[in-house]
Parts: sequence; structure tokens; C-alpha cells
Amino acid sequence: MSNISAQLVKELRERSGAGMMECKKALVENNGDIDTAMEWLRKSGLAKADKKASRIAAEGRIVAAQAAGKAVLVEINCETDFVGKDASFLKFSDTVADVALSSGAADIDALKAAAYPGAGSVEEAAKALIATIGEKIDVRRMARVESNGTIGSYIHGGRIGVLVSLTGGSEDLAKGIAMHVAAMNPAYIRAEDVPADFLAKEKDIALSQMSDKEKAKPAEILEKIVGGKVNKIISEVTLLGQPYVLDTNMTVAEALKKEGADASSVVRLAVGEGIEKVEEDFAAEVMKQAGLA
Repeated sequence: MSNISAQLVKELRERSGAGMMECKKALVENNGDIDTAMEWLRKSGLAKADKKASRIAAEGRIVAAQAAGKAVLVEINCETDFVGKDASFLKFSDTVADVALSSGAADIDALKAAAYPGAGSVEEAAKALIATIGEKIDVRRMARVESNGTIGSYIHGGRIGVLVSLTGGSEDLAKGIAMHVAAMNPAYIRAEDVPADFLAKEKDIALSQMSDKEKAKPAEILEKIVGGKVNKIISEVTLLGQPYVLDTNMTVAEALKKEGADASSVVRLAVGEGIEKVEEDFAAEVMKQAGLA
């Protein structure tokens, strides 16, 4: 397969950190399948851990509301960054967060049906806003955390929101852990949460990266080498294993232990996750509107 698009090569480069030619070769060798190509690069020793992230395409805002023992995050999307900064959109999203918290809504359908001050339901208020600003507004996702422990929340630039629930610990620690999650986006909380198939794949990759001389070592030594590499990956993808962003001299696990705390739940939402925005060719669109295409 030779017709590999530049966009696909670019995406693989961002995920792998490998060079352009290596990425193109990997895609050609794997028929344009980016996930298989990523694994091929890693087995060849040309790429580090996968940097794949959900596509962030839609505009909008993540909002939070919190009270004693409970907190919510809500993602509200719009079509353009301009509307995302509009005063009426900001007021609407803040109100929706308050409604989500006070109504007890546990999912997005319940939130849309919940009463919105002076406008019937949240869904009806969204429709009224659409009529005013002329863009689609979508109350897309929400997350709710209730706990007898300590809840920390953090919103980064309106684009990323995190809720962390701790057993034990202080509010400052809970907020610090939430800031860490916003920055590092760990896939799992602790090593026990990492799926067996993920570990099996990492072992396979670790073996593929080894030289023939290393592979010739006794089985127990080989197992230790592979185990060490897999444990390093586990530390990178788990909250407790990562160096704590507010004090990189210790891991998150150590920061929690210092206050006799543990992480019981973590929620992270980022604007537009999983929504692929169509990249429009502006020149072609103008020609189309002029009847020239």
C-alpha cells in the first residue's frame, strides 16, 4: 500500500516520536493501519510508549460544581471557540453545572430532563440558547462523585476537568492529585487495574526489542529483564506509579502515603474527546458556494 496520506504519517509521528520515513514505512508495511504500525515501530525499537490520545476537536467547556460530599463535571459543546467564550454560553454552562449538582442527576439523560431556572428543563434551555446564538449546543457528558472521604476538583483552562476522591488526606492533597491527573492523564489508578491483555502485549513488545544475545540468557534472567521493562510501563500508565507533578522527588503513591491517604476514584473529562471534527478545505468551500465546484 503506497498511497499513505501525509495526515496519517503526521498522526503516527505524534504518537510514536519516530522519524517521518520510519512512520511512512511502518504504515506501508501494515496497510495503513495506524495501531498495527505503532506496534510495529515499537517492536523495531523505533518508538517509545504509545502517546495516543483521544482526538480533541469539538469546542466548548468543562464545568464543575462541588458541595460537601459530592461534586460533578459536565461537558458542554458548541461549534466554535468564539461561542465557547460568549457570556451567554458561559452563564448557561455554569448554571447547568449547578443544576447537575443540586438535582442529583447521575447521567446525561437525567441532567437534560432536570429543571433549569426559568426555562423548563436543561434541554429546553439549550434549545433556547441555540435559537439565540445560532450554533448547536450539546450538553454531552457528565460525571458525578459522591464520597464520605475527601473530594478534589480541578479545571484547567475550561478544557480539562478532573474529580478525585480520596480516603483520608487533605483538601489540598486531593486538589493536587486532581491537578496531576489533568496534566498526566493516567489510564489506570493502580497496577492491579491494568488489564491482562495490555500486560501480555507489553511483554511481547519487550521481547521483540531484545537482541539475540539477550534472548539467549537463561529463562529466569530473561523473565526478570522483561518484567523490569513491563513494570516501568505500568508505572508510566498508572496514577500511583507516576512521579507526582507537584513534587517529582516522590511518586503519587508516596505523596498519598505521606498523608495516610489513598485514591478511591478518579474522573477526567476533556473537551471534545472522541469527537472527530471534519477538516474543511476553505478554498474548496468558497468555490462551492460560488458555484465553481
